[in-house]
Parts: sequence; structure tokens; C-alpha cells
Amino acid sequence: MPFVLHAVPCLADNYAYLIHDAVSGRTAVIDVPDAAPVQQALTAQGWTLQDILITHHHNDHIDGVQDLRAATGAAVWGARKDAHRLPPLDHALAEGDPVVIGTQQGRVLDVPGHTIGHIAFHFPESRLAFTADSLMALGCGRLFEGTAEQMWSSLTKLMALPDDTVICSGHDYIKGNAAFALSVDGDNPDLQARIAQCKIDAEDGKPMAEDGKPMAVVPLALERQTNPFLRAADPRMKAAVGLPGASDAEVFAHLRALKDKF
Repeated sequence: MPFVLHAVPCLADNYAYLIHDAVSGRTAVIDVPDAAPVQQALTAQGWTLQDILITHHHNDHIDGVQDLRAATGAAVWGARKDAHRLPPLDHALAEGDPVVIGTQQGRVLDVPGHTIGHIAFHFPESRLAFTADSLMALGCGRLFEGTAEQMWSSLTKLMALPDDTVICSGHDYIKGNAAFALSVDGDNPDLQARIAQCKIDAEDGKPMAEDGKPMAVVPLALERQTNPFLRAADPRMKAAVGLPGASDAEVFAHLRALKDKF
């Protein structure tokens, strides 16, 4: 039985994600921008928290960890190489390590670029990947610490996950990401269809999801078709940005630089 997934809006545009294993009753949260909305969601669902999974050290992903740990006694999981700037870890993780939540086992993916110590969590049985600020809906995170080559390698790793994987990203940046995607890939019919289906206005990018689901939660197959950063290897994207002979990483770096100034 797959996890029950519950997205929790936090701060201005962040998301925390609760995953609940109905078989064992175990519940975990991925990132805690703010403890209060997570605690409210746990109470509303009638779930008890046992585990806190951290993707990276930025304050808008960990500020609520200590309060939530104090309130619930949950164990904290995070990257071993980033332990010096994370809340105290009960489980220090590296690439490939297992993460067992109830009856399901996930694994850790090392995805540097946005930060050096950024990790993601993939749970294959539930077809969920929690990518935070590495891969995001129609976008990717800024390169605050890592290089373009590192981020492209990280995105390539995430793109290799199964088609039916659902990407759960750390922010809803769909407005700006959609506008940028149209500016570099406006002739892409898959992108046009995605924007039309989600009713994202081409001028102001206002998101109005029809099914009520967060627009930060999206199938990987759709991201591959429409996310300009994942299309850096596509000859059509290379031609569109005037770099037909460039390497995939060079095209990604160019796209990221364009987005930084967009």
C-alpha cells in the first residue's frame, strides 16, 4: 500500500510533506519550514509523527525542526556531510542509504547544486521523490553553492527515476517558472498544453490548479517534457537558446543564468 501524501503549505510559498504508512501507522515529514502548520495538519489527520527528513540546511526548510522534534520526539534524518549546519541528527545519511518509514523503504539521492549538501528522498513503492530545491515544478533551484555541472548531474540523476515518479518540490514557484519556460521554449506544445490545463495565464502566470492539488507536486514524465532545465540535452532547446553545438551542461548553465536575470 502506498503512502498517504499530505502537502502542508508553509510560509509564503514553501511546502512540507507528510507521508503516512497506513499499514504500520508510521508518519514522517519532509522538511519543516514552520512547525505550527505541520502540527495542525498532524492533528487534523489524526497522525503521530515519528520521523523528520531534511533535504538541506536553508532556514526555510529547517526552522521548525527543533520545535517539532520537541513536541513529538521524532527522529531527525539528514545529510552526514551537512550535519554541521543542520539540527542534531539521529540518522546521518549518504548517497544510497536506506530510509525505512513503516513498511516502505526509500533511498537517499545526493543532489548537490542548490547547496553542496542537498539530498533527495525516493520511495519507489509509493512512486514519490522529495526533491525540495533541486528539481522543482517547471524549474530548479539557484546555484547558491554548487556548480552548474553539479546541478546538471543531479538533475540527470533525478530524470533517471521511473516515469511515474511524482516529484514533490519545496516551493510553489510556478508563476515565475512558467513565464520563464515560455520565454525560452514557447513553441513546445507540451508546455503550452500544461499551462493551458493548469490555467496559468501566459501574462501573469497566476496558478489555478483545477484538481486542487499543489502545483509543486507533478509527475516526472511531465517535467521531462516541459521543464526547460531538464531539456538542456534536447537539440531543439540548444537551438532555441543559440547553443546548437554546446554540451548539455553548458546549455543548462546558460538557462540557469538566464533565469537568474529573468
